[in-house]
Amino acid sequence: MLQSIRDGLGRHKWLQYTLLGALALVFAAWGAYGFVNLNVGASSYAAEAGGEKISLQRARDAWLRMQQRFGGAELPDTLRTRFQDQVLEGLIRDALMTERTHDLGYRATDAAVQDAISKEPAFQIEGQFSAAAAKAVLAQNGITPEAFADDVRTSLQRSQLENGIRDSDFLTPTEISRTQALENEQREVRYAQLSADKFATAPIDDAAVQAYYKAHQAAYMTIESAHLLYAELRLDQVATAMQVSDAELHAAYEKNKNTYVVPEKRHTSHILISGGKDDAADKKLAEEVYAQAKAGKDFAQLAKQYSKDPGSAEKGGDLGWADRTTFVGPFSDAAFSMSPGEIRGPVKSQYGYHIIRLEEVQPGKTKTFEEARPELEADQRKNHATDRFGEIQEQLQTQLEQPGATLEGLAKEFQLQTGDVARFERGAGGAPLGAAPALQELVFGDSPLATGRIGGPVLLGDDRLALVKVLDRHKPEPKPIAEVRDTIVAALQKQNGTEGAFKAAQAAQAKLETGASFDDVAKELGVTAEPARFVGRSDPAVPAQVRSLVFEVPKPTDKPIIRALKLDTGAAVVEVTKTRVENDVSKQLEASVVKREAEREGTVGAVAYLEELRRKADVRKNPKAFE
Repeated sequence: MLQSIRDGLGRHKWLQYTLLGALALVFAAWGAYGFVNLNVGASSYAAEAGGEKISLQRARDAWLRMQQRFGGAELPDTLRTRFQDQVLEGLIRDALMTERTHDLGYRATDAAVQDAISKEPAFQIEGQFSAAAAKAVLAQNGITPEAFADDVRTSLQRSQLENGIRDSDFLTPTEISRTQALENEQREVRYAQLSADKFATAPIDDAAVQAYYKAHQAAYMTIESAHLLYAELRLDQVATAMQVSDAELHAAYEKNKNTYVVPEKRHTSHILISGGKDDAADKKLAEEVYAQAKAGKDFAQLAKQYSKDPGSAEKGGDLGWADRTTFVGPFSDAAFSMSPGEIRGPVKSQYGYHIIRLEEVQPGKTKTFEEARPELEADQRKNHATDRFGEIQEQLQTQLEQPGATLEGLAKEFQLQTGDVARFERGAGGAPLGAAPALQELVFGDSPLATGRIGGPVLLGDDRLALVKVLDRHKPEPKPIAEVRDTIVAALQKQNGTEGAFKAAQAAQAKLETGASFDDVAKELGVTAEPARFVGRSDPAVPAQVRSLVFEVPKPTDKPIIRALKLDTGAAVVEVTKTRVENDVSKQLEASVVKREAEREGTVGAVAYLEELRRKADVRKNPKAFE
């Protein structure tokens, strides 16, 4: 569930959970409210693994999530059965790992659970945890706070076991040596690329276009869409309507007075000396300029003549007003220990040598109530608006369950902004509602909103919700061939060109293998061959497909390894001649390799542990789980 939430909690009603007990750490102050109970009877299960039962509802909702990856496309029976079994196997392994962590005594404290919930991005508004937002998101998905907290606890317990397995892995010196040898191996390669454009010579006739269109018709379908009416509520709209009393503002001011401290600011000018032959030369020049400034020479003129700071030199070195945090440490330490009119230097920072003059000082102070009032009002309005936003969402949900509710009536009662989206597309959505997954699920899911019905409220983001009504739908249909003909012709030309380039590369390979010169073969092809050079496994100067081939072929011994390679843009003929290992490896790089490989091996170990659990478990599957 946690991963689903991070993929966008509040989007789908198929999010699942396990009811293990009652925990309302963060949610205690929310009060009583109703949720859909998704528990199923003891005899209704999709699978039984060890002592755990996987409900039919949980399995079917997981299958719905899998289907969404295919865009709702109809799958052949064999693929459908295979994917359904994969879904069920994933749930079985999840149940077995949960049971094992419990048996081994892994536990998560209440504080850890509370901390994880408060950090959940889906429960935050402008970076701060919001109980109202969390309540609304969970309510939309039919999940109780207690059930969600239990799922968080289970996830934390599982991570303790999984991380323990991963962290226990290590590499021996021999394995480290072998890994470094592979990492640092370089191979000498020569290659020539053949562009598909050069070999796309055959004309594309109508018969070829028609055949391609029929064979790839799924790629030339219109996007499913719907015509929507909507009524939207925004958090800032709610905040504008909130009333805040003077007494409340005064109380907030006194409670958070330290928040309204204005730091001390200083007005400074400087001359930056840098970019000379070396540090000693810069320091010598800085001392000379400092001496001139101390002797009374015009500071602004000196800045224009010597300063290398492009932002202030032309302004006579003037840096304006700034607090202590604006500057780098050595500059701030100097500037904030000076008296107005004082000149100090040279002060060294990572940018060079500074000669500093302090112009004026603006002491720090605490804002008065009146000065802080706009900020106080905005904060209190937002706090009230967050709570009111959640209340309105609940009220809208309740109203929709009553007969006779209309979009117009609800919009008027709750002062919602109404609008029309003529073409709301599957996947892409439509302005101004966007493409919120929760709205996509409502409009295009397995149980789509019926035409003429009101759906929602749906969260469109942290601070937006909407009610929607579908006026009509437009199912996908093939685009007219005339509309897509140019695209098909381009695809066929690229396809033909790539095949032609690859055949030419294969012919070049045959010639090279009989002893022909690489330069002669490249000249015959009319291309320029790259000079031979050693490349590493991650060398960005070599095309990725060529680089992969270079390290996939056997190491060359007495003669070069030559291959023809099909590329996305055509083809290439590649010659690998030598190998070597770069032995000059830094300790930092060595540690990085060791850490990465240990983590990889640890992950393999964790997977193997889970597979062994599955192998030994007593598992029963319901053959009709997805019917």
